[in-house]
Amino acid sequence: MEFQKDNTFVTGRLKSMTYAFNGAVKLIRTEHSIMVQFSLGILMTIAGFYFHISQTEWLCQTLAIGLVLSVEGLNTAVEKIADFIHPNYHERIGFIKDIAAGAVFFAAMTAIAIGLIIYIPKFI
Repeated sequence: MEFQKDNTFVTGRLKSMTYAFNGAVKLIRTEHSIMVQFSLGILMTIAGFYFHISQTEWLCQTLAIGLVLSVEGLNTAVEKIADFIHPNYHERIGFIKDIAAGAVFFAAMTAIAIGLIIYIPKFI
């Protein structure tokens, strides 16, 4: 089956959304780091309902969860591409993968800070 580009706006966007959704499902089903982050996102969403967080807090929390999942997905893509290009250990590939992991670290630390800002007052 040969790839054919869909030039119509509506069906082209629907196909793009389908590919994106399938990619998200593949990430959640196959990547352990995404499974952990996705599970934490669900727990934080449950906590948000339990503690009746404000609309602004919901916006910040949702953004933080989305940020971490997005950056984690990009990190996974970088790692897969790097492993495909150079399957054996290589110092420069390791450097690239470390940088991608560092981006996830920044996103996760930001999400933790947002979570602490939202939830510490609920416990005090």
